[in-house]
Parts: sequence; structure tokens; C-alpha cells
Amino acid sequence: MESKPFAAYAATPAHPDYRTLTKRSCGALYEHDTETRSPFMRDYTRILHSTAYRRLKHKTQVFFNTEDDHICTRIEHVSHVESVSGSLAEALGLNTELTRAIATGHDLGHAPFGHEGEKILRELSRAHLGEDFWHEQNGVYLADRLELLEDDRRILRNLNLTYAVRDGIISHCGEVDENGLRPRDIAIRPEDFTRAGQYQPATFEGCVVKLADKIAYLGRDIEDALLLGLFSRHEKRELEALATRHGFAAINTTVLMHGMINDLLEHSTPEKGLLLSEPYRALMDDVKRFNTDHIYSHPRLAPFCRYAHLVLCELFAALAAHYRGAETPRHLARAIDRGQTPLLLRGFLSFLSRYVTCPVPQAILTREDAERYQNDKVYGDLGTERQYLLAVRDYLAGMSDGYAVRMFGELLSLISR
Repeated sequence: MESKPFAAYAATPAHPDYRTLTKRSCGALYEHDTETRSPFMRDYTRILHSTAYRRLKHKTQVFFNTEDDHICTRIEHVSHVESVSGSLAEALGLNTELTRAIATGHDLGHAPFGHEGEKILRELSRAHLGEDFWHEQNGVYLADRLELLEDDRRILRNLNLTYAVRDGIISHCGEVDENGLRPRDIAIRPEDFTRAGQYQPATFEGCVVKLADKIAYLGRDIEDALLLGLFSRHEKRELEALATRHGFAAINTTVLMHGMINDLLEHSTPEKGLLLSEPYRALMDDVKRFNTDHIYSHPRLAPFCRYAHLVLCELFAALAAHYRGAETPRHLARAIDRGQTPLLLRGFLSFLSRYVTCPVPQAILTREDAERYQNDKVYGDLGTERQYLLAVRDYLAGMSDGYAVRMFGELLSLISR
């Protein structure tokens, strides 16, 4: 492979669409007299400092076992994707800062309890809001409207990421069975996506992250399943046979990352796109099929799925019952004073108060603090129940696994009083 063969297509100032790729919807977050960081490096830092990113360390990747240090959590998966995509981008000559920003932010929108939690919130969204819910879209929604950063005057504003990073987040998923991944035309806005995987990313950097996402999780999911004793003797033999069939002594993270990174670098060209050889494409398909058959649909995950459904649906119902129009913040404050699930309601009211225009008790949000929140008021004046239920869904989507479990425990404690 020639040295850095994709350099002419990198999202640098020489790119013909660089102004579009670096455009922010709301201008600058704040201005500096001197700036040494690129727009994409600043996005990387904003994501790194966000609450949604920090919560990923307590969110399920595949297995609900976040107290076990040896089981992969969502934040570790994100680090793996950044590692793979960064290696590929550097060798190909792409913009590594953009690649790192997309990789670090690509799973910001994941709900508690992993893909099962996403499925449950999708059901609740369709039933109560008449809209879909998917983590790629939710990641951009979080960055655009919910996540806040303090500027140099202590004003809290939305993250206001660049177009290229937002696009990379919303388009990172979907299957990559089509070989030769290439960017689409730039014209499509993140707001125009209606389903996961609908469009390819707008940059080669986004395409690299999309591929790296698959490379990073396949082997690690197998290692976690082995640690938890999920495979029967027959399934272990099947995994060994799969490795032998493809010429390996084992199938694990090291084998897949090393082999697929080198294979992509050997076969990819700007004309053909990001390309796996047929043997490695077949390997990826076989591993995905093995994981689907023996991990993601394993009977031992069924109790976890039922528990996640119970937790999220009961929390949704408990919060939904408190809607009182524009009086909702005051009503919630009175319920807290009465000791009615105070932890759940206080946390929710604190969240809600940042995004509404109706009055909030000063015990929750002082006038001074309210003036600092100059962000998008997503839920308006709570004039419709739908605005309120959207806030409930968003609050649940942002929870970590452990926090959701604790809040559900508070609901259960009402029975034992």
C-alpha cells in the first residue's frame, strides 16, 4: 500500500467542502483570542467533557454486569472504536482529529441496558410520542439540544458540534455487508435521517468509524461471553472450527483487530472505497452470525431483558403520572416535599428545569442559575402532554444502568413502608 493513499480526500482545509464540514449551527460556543485546536479537536474535547460521555462507563455494552471490571462497558467499546479507527485514519492519511471526535461521540445516544433498553424506549416512543427512537439519532439530539457546556462567562449552552461530527454520529451504524464503503454526497442533514443506516457517512473519516465499530465489538463480545461461561462445549467447538476454517488458532479481539486493520489497509483505495478482501469479509460475516446465534439471543439474557423492560416501563409510568401542564414543576416540587419518591422526582425536576420556559421553584433553580441556562428550551412551557412525555423519555434515555436500577428500587420501597 502506498503511504497515506486517502490524504487527498481527508477532511482538511484543502477539502472542497471543508467549510460545510466544519459549520456549526449556532456559531461558536465561545471565542478565544488565540486558538491552537482545529474545529474537530474542539468537538472531541466537548464530547469528552459531556455528561453523556461520562455515563457510558455505567451503561451496558452486551452484558448487564457493569460492576464486573472484566466485562466490557459502553465506554470501553468507545475506546476500542477510537483505537481501531485512529489506526486506520493515520495510515490512510485521513483526518485523525475528526476520526477521534466521531469515534468518541458515536454511542452518546445509547440508552441504559444496551440495545434492549433502546428497543424498550423505541416501543414507549412509538406508543406515547408517535415517533421512533434509535441511538444514532438520539446521539445527535443529545449533542444538539440536551448536553450543555459552560462557556467562559459561565453561561451554559448546547455543544454545537460541527456538521462532520454530527453526521458521523448519526450515520455510524447499519450493516457494512456492502464491500467498498465510500462517503455519500454531503447535502443530507442529520435531521433528514429517518432510520438507522439510511445513508452512508459524508466523509471517509465517518466511514472508517463505521467499519471500526464492527471490528471493535465482534471479538470483545466473544471474550466477554467466554468470561461469563456462556458457551456450551458444543459452541466452543463451533468457535474453534470457525477459527480453523479461516486459518487462525483462535478468534478474539487481537486476531480480528490486527487482521482486519491490515487487510483494509492493503485493499482499500479512494476509487474502490474501504475494502475488505473476500476472505476477511467472509470472516466478519461468520463471526457476526456466530455472535447472533450464540450470544445476542442467548437464553441467559432473557431475564435481563424482562428486567430492563420492567424497570424502564415502570419508571416511565411513574413520571408520566405527574403531568400538570405549566404547573408541573411546582407539582413535582410539592410531591418531593411529601416524600413521594423524592430521589426520582428531584432528579427529574432538576433535569426538566433546564429545558422549560414555565416557572420553576427557586428551591430547584434559582433566578441566578436560570439566567446561566441559555440553551435550547426543548420542552417549551409544557403546554402539551407530549412535550412532557418527551422529557420523561429523554430523562430515561440518559440514565446509567445503575441509576435506573436505584430509581426502580425507590419505587419498590413504597410497597414496604
